[in-house]
Order: sequence, then structure tokens, then C-alpha cells
Amino acid sequence: MEFSIDEKTELLKKELVDFMYSHVYPNEQAFADEIAGMENPYAWSESKILNELRAEARSRGLWNLFLPGEGGAGLTNVQYAALSEITGRARTLAPAALNCAAPDTGNMELLAEFGTEEQKEKWLKPLLNGEIRSAFAMTEPKVASSDATNIETSIVRDGDEYVINGTKWFITGAMNPNAEIFIVMGKTDPTADRHKQQSQILVPRNTPGLTVTRGMTIFGYEDHYNGGHAELEFKDVRVPVSNLIGAEGEGFAIAQARLGPGRIHHCMRAIGMAERAISMMCERADTRTPFGKPLSEQGVVRTWIAESRVKIEQLRLMVLKTAWLMDTVGNKAAHTEIQAIKIATPEAVEWILDKAIQVHGAAGLSQDFFLASSFAYARTIRFADGPDEVHKNSMARNELKRQRARREARAAAAANKG
Repeated sequence: MEFSIDEKTELLKKELVDFMYSHVYPNEQAFADEIAGMENPYAWSESKILNELRAEARSRGLWNLFLPGEGGAGLTNVQYAALSEITGRARTLAPAALNCAAPDTGNMELLAEFGTEEQKEKWLKPLLNGEIRSAFAMTEPKVASSDATNIETSIVRDGDEYVINGTKWFITGAMNPNAEIFIVMGKTDPTADRHKQQSQILVPRNTPGLTVTRGMTIFGYEDHYNGGHAELEFKDVRVPVSNLIGAEGEGFAIAQARLGPGRIHHCMRAIGMAERAISMMCERADTRTPFGKPLSEQGVVRTWIAESRVKIEQLRLMVLKTAWLMDTVGNKAAHTEIQAIKIATPEAVEWILDKAIQVHGAAGLSQDFFLASSFAYARTIRFADGPDEVHKNSMARNELKRQRARREARAAAAANKG
């Protein structure tokens, strides 16, 4: 395995770290205050502070770092992973400043790989330029949509149009009025093979019959910084046949292709978040003196700090190995490792944030530190891209299959030898 930082990444990392300290960290609270004071706080992409940071990021060559091909920085997964971790230290501002914020990143990757030239010109190009936002509409309230084969939204062809009916919820970014395009997952043929029933289609925000019915909260957080999370209703929504992404029945495969890189991004940003939490935990431990001695001299706090460092080092190696496999043998061959980091990272980061909150006392629960909202985020990504239990079940099934094959091979070899 080879995932050491090369010269190109080292230069970008140096530039990014300088950008973080000179522009991002000093503006985190100002950005939060600015969007909270907007007439529509979900319209974060209209922030004056954010757009000034975006101009600075572009001038430094720190734009669209996530996209490997044309329109991006041409980085591998391993290269981008090191940079994504840094942005995770300021997850509510840094990714957006670099035009590397979810769900737009996944949607841009999807359009770049599967979109037609017309779709790329109309939607991908303005997304890459940071002119509009987008959302990915898959999750539904009435079914266990962690398994995309369960979704019920219908996409029915009627002449030169598709007609869409259904309800979606927790659609990240959709509360932002600048989210001008939704990628919608639905069923075009419920009678087809289980993984060939689904298709994905582009639905512009202003299409008649599409209604944003309400915003959804995450542990009470409205998440204005990324455009919130919406419930959507599609009632006889009509779009041209040319809005279909790929072919009918390819929706499930496209969704799986979209998730691989996204999970790497989520995990590396979460590690960056945990690194900042450890830094805060150590500073707090050195400066608080209950019961006659600093918290940093309390055995239990030292144990938390040590275990936090061990967890982060383990996670980083796992994620970099996964990124390396994705670069060298492809996303499909790295499926088990992708599942492993999706299981391990949020749980470990959640534990680290919990201990950092404990060291901060009641202040750790407040809006004065980034810990409480980050804890909510870490808990949330144990659902995003599929619940832990789904990945564990799949991993266990594959492991059982692999071990059975090994036993059978050993038995066959022994029989041949005899």
C-alpha cells in the first residue's frame, strides 16, 4: 500500500492550512451570525462572507478539489483525503468555501460520470462554478429507504415526459432556494429485477407539482449552513424524457457509484472534526482545575485523550487504505473497506466528541463550542449513506461466504492430496 503525501498534495495542503488559519477559522462565528440574520437563513450560498472566501479559495487553486477529472483538481482519492480531513475541522464553512460541500459534491460526481452533454452543460457547469446548489432526493418516510430497492416514488413514462409521484424527506440542501436542481430516485419498472426497478431523473426546483412541504431538524438543529433538510412532495410532476440520468433501471447502480467517494469524504472530514475536538479537549484539560489539580492530571481524562489518539490513528489508516484501493482496483473491489470505514468512523468520532464534551462540562452542550452540533452530525452520519446495521449485515454475509470458500478449498486440497 502506498498512501504517503506526494509533493502536489503537500503544496495544496500547505496552501489549504494557510487559508484555514487566515480566512476560515476567523470567520466561522461571523458566518454563522450572518446566515442566522438573513431573511431566509437556509440561503447560505448568498452569504457575503462565504462568497468572499470562495473568491479567495479560487485564487489559491483550492476550488473543486474533490473532482478527479475535468473541472476538478485532478486529484486521486488518496490525495483528496488528506485535504478533506483539514476542511473537516471547520465543516460548516470550509467545504462550502472550496465548493466541496455535500450533497453537491456527490451530485457533481454523478453528473460528470453519468450525465449527458446537455445535462452537464445545463446543470453540472453552474454547479462547478458555484452558481447554483443541488439536492439528492432518495429517502422516503413510509419505507426503510436505507435499502434503495424499497423506495415507492413512481416515475412513469407518458410520451415524451416522465410523471413523478411520491414523498421524500430529510433531503439535505433542499431548503435552500438556490438548490435549483433535484436528482430524484424512483421506480420506473416495479416488475423488473429488484435492482433494476429504479431510475434517477433531474427535476428543476420550479417544476409544477413539486412542493417543499417543511424543513426537518436533526436533534433540533435546522442546519442552515448546508441548506437544511426538507420534506418534498411530488404530485404529477412532469419532466422531459431527456432529464433521465443514464438509462431506465440503472438508478440503483448509479446510486452505489455515487456513494463510494462520498463515504471517503464524510469519513475524512469526520476525522478532522475529531482532531479539533482532541485539541479542544487538551486545552480545556490544561486550563480547568477542579478538586485541586488540572483536569489534565486526572487519570480518567488522560485515558480519554490517549484512547482518542489511538482511535484517530486507526481510522486514518483505514480510510487511507480504502482510498488507495479505490484508486488502484476500483470502488467495487474496495466495497468491504468502504463499508468498514462507514461503520467505524462515525462511532469512534462520536465517542471522541462525547469525551470532549464531558471535559468541557455544561459548556460542551452549548452553542459556545462546536462540540454539540458536531456530536449531532457524527450521530447523523451513522444513518447517512445507510445505517450501521445494514453495512454490518452485508459485511458479515460476505465474510461468512469468504470463510466458507476457504474451508471448502482446504477440504478439496486435502482430498486431492489423499
